[in-house]
Amino acid sequence: MAPSLHSFIHYRKSSFIYATPEAASLGNLGIAYHSLGQYQRAIDFYQQSLEITREIGDRKGEAVSLGNLGSAYNSLEQHQRAIDFYQQSLAITREIGNRNGEAASLNNLGSSYVFLEQHERAIDFHQQSLEISRETGDRRGEANFLDSLGFAYFFLEQYQRAIDFYQQSLEISREIGDRKGEAYSLSYLGCVYDSLEQYQRAVDFYQQSLEISREIGDRKGEAYSLSYLGSAYKSLKQYQQAIDFYHQSLEISREVGDHNGEARSWVSRGLALAKIDQKWEAQQSFERAKALREQMKLQHNVEKSDKAVRELKKVRVARWLLVGIGLALLLWWLL
Repeated sequence: MAPSLHSFIHYRKSSFIYATPEAASLGNLGIAYHSLGQYQRAIDFYQQSLEITREIGDRKGEAVSLGNLGSAYNSLEQHQRAIDFYQQSLAITREIGNRNGEAASLNNLGSSYVFLEQHERAIDFHQQSLEISRETGDRRGEANFLDSLGFAYFFLEQYQRAIDFYQQSLEISREIGDRKGEAYSLSYLGCVYDSLEQYQRAVDFYQQSLEISREIGDRKGEAYSLSYLGSAYKSLKQYQQAIDFYHQSLEISREVGDHNGEARSWVSRGLALAKIDQKWEAQQSFERAKALREQMKLQHNVEKSDKAVRELKKVRVARWLLVGIGLALLLWWLL
């Protein structure tokens, strides 16, 4: 089973230059907290950066801050609010003739519509961003937008089309020497083969991605690859190996302060533990994930963690009842 949508999409945040160092520093702090899953703190910094850009008339910086706010609200699962920010960012990039910024805004809008399961609309936005990147010769942007199209077709379960887009992205990343982009595309290809139940092939892609992440020192990417490997081995019913990979992913996420990655690893670990009948340990994992998600204000994921805990409790209660009935019958027979 492939990772969920929220763990599957990695936002490529803009690297535009702000007109003032203060706005740039605030924006960078926002990006840092965003990457750690501290979305409200990120929003606070993005908002401060936005205010400065508006005060001094820095339209390019204003568009960037609006885009970053959109990404933060997407991470908080407030997708319509994210769309509002992306639309404002798009309007400014078009007004000032910033084609690369326009492509980024269109791509972000597409990602929001993927979250809302409006896939055809998402594809239209991603296609527009891809066309602009090709017109401007932005090869890295082209690779990113090909990945985005792959996501949209992945969630439409049109897996061969998704593979085609990921392969194109992978080739570009290798041509331009973008090792991180290469690692991501390899992971995404692994996710498709995972969904096609070609688990060994998925493992091969995940292993390649993991090796690159370790080579370039991308600890967060390393954690993702380890988590994906855990998913594949869980599907192969090799639960202990899956748990080992989830544990490694969990340790790295803690080390780098990635709360979202840590929560995801706790949930995955819990699901694998439940498969080998370690219900108590599984419940503890789900509780840890719930606490982290409450801290991040991810209500939808909190509810999912709650549901997992309730299901495990039902199993445990049912077993206690069966044990109780068995003891009662034994005592009745002995008497």
